[in-house]
Amino acid sequence: MSDTLSLRSEQIVKFLLRVGTASIEEILDVAGSSAPSIRRDLARLENRGLIRRTHGGATLVEPLFYEPFRYDSSFLAREQRFAGEKRRIGLAAAELVQANETVGLTAGTTTTHVGRSLRHREKIQVITNAINIGMELCNQPGIRTYLTGGVVPWAWSFSLTGDAALSFLDNVYMDKVFLSVTGLDAERGATSLETDEALVYRKMLKQSKQVIVVADSSKLGHVGPAFICPCSAIHTLITSSGATPEALAPFERQGTRIIRA
Repeated sequence: MSDTLSLRSEQIVKFLLRVGTASIEEILDVAGSSAPSIRRDLARLENRGLIRRTHGGATLVEPLFYEPFRYDSSFLAREQRFAGEKRRIGLAAAELVQANETVGLTAGTTTTHVGRSLRHREKIQVITNAINIGMELCNQPGIRTYLTGGVVPWAWSFSLTGDAALSFLDNVYMDKVFLSVTGLDAERGATSLETDEALVYRKMLKQSKQVIVVADSSKLGHVGPAFICPCSAIHTLITSSGATPEALAPFERQGTRIIRA
């Protein structure tokens, strides 16, 4: 069986990425065709590890890798905060990725959704310093995934930092890098929580043709303790539809392309 997904299967995956769980009837409305054909598509997608069939429908796969973290309150808080907005931002970001591109994904809950939205794609190379993103992509035949290596800087972190990560990035180039941030301020730029993490992000930006920040509206105007880059280094900002014109205006004045998801 070919690893390449049909157009109808891609429509099903994209729909489940938006809604999480759907009935056969809802999937039929989106993808068309007959119920037996849709069920065959769902069986193929389940074999690929992209979805799980349920009684009367299907649901997006929740990676088993996260199971040890289910009862850690700090992890749950990060993953669930603005989850719907992050899912939509991830989908919009994935639409910017073309076949045969090499893309970078920094660690972060929003970039995790970008990676999740790429799982069904073909002929893409992903470079990431995020352990969890590497785990989510490693079983997909259409994606070649590279982990930077490095040190896990604090407990319950998926982010790899340090000299090994920086040395790896010296030897690669990317078409686009998707940057998850703690804060994005028009004057103080993109910021993170940890200096060691910001150094790795800065190197990823240096090695990429395009810099795309993925940040929900709560990050706009906020400043974290570790500087990553000025806003002049950012080509595109993908944020949530709830971002106000007033919050976005300073970035637009600096020439940043805005996408509201």
